Amino acid sequence: MQRRQFTFSTTALLMVPAWAHHGWSSFDQTRPIYLEGKARKVSWRNPHVELELELPADLKLPGDLARRPVPAQSAPVDGAKLLASAQLPTRKDKVWEIELAPLTRLEAWRVAEIKPGAELSVLGFTFGDEKGGPVLRAEYLWVSGKAYGMRSSPA
Repeated sequence: MQRRQFTFSTTALLMVPAWAHHGWSSFDQTRPIYLEGKARKVSWRNPHVELELELPADLKLPGDLARRPVPAQSAPVDGAKLLASAQLPTRKDKVWEIELAPLTRLEAWRVAEIKPGAELSVLGFTFGDEKGGPVLRAEYLWVSGKAYGMRSSPA
C-alpha cells in the first residue's frame, strides 16, 4: 500500500481581499473622502461590517457637510476639521468597497442592520493616492440623518 503525502502552503490559507482588515495606518488620514449612495452587497458580520456602495453619477459634496454634527465621543479625531476638509474621490469608480467598524461597535451604537438598497453616506480614508482601488475605511457613517463614529463607542 502506497501512502500519499499531501502538502500545502499556509500562505494560500491566509489570502484575503487586499482591502480587508487593515489597520488605520494603511490609510491616508490626511485626505478625508466623502461618499454617498446605495448599499449593494452587505456583509453584516465581524471582524468588520463591509459593504459595496454604489455612487450616484452626480456625486457632490453636500453644502451642509462642514456643519454636520458628529458624536461627542469622536472628539479626539477632530471631526469638524475632517468634515471641513472633505473631498470627493479622484477615482471615477461607480462602486466602492466600504469598511465600517466591528459589528459589536455598530450594535453598541444601535445601528440597524444595513440592507441592500439602503441610502447612506460615509466619510473616511483611502489608501495613499487612492492607488489601492476603490476602498474606503469609514470614520463616520450617516444613516437616516444620524451620525455614527466608527472608531468610538457610544457614551
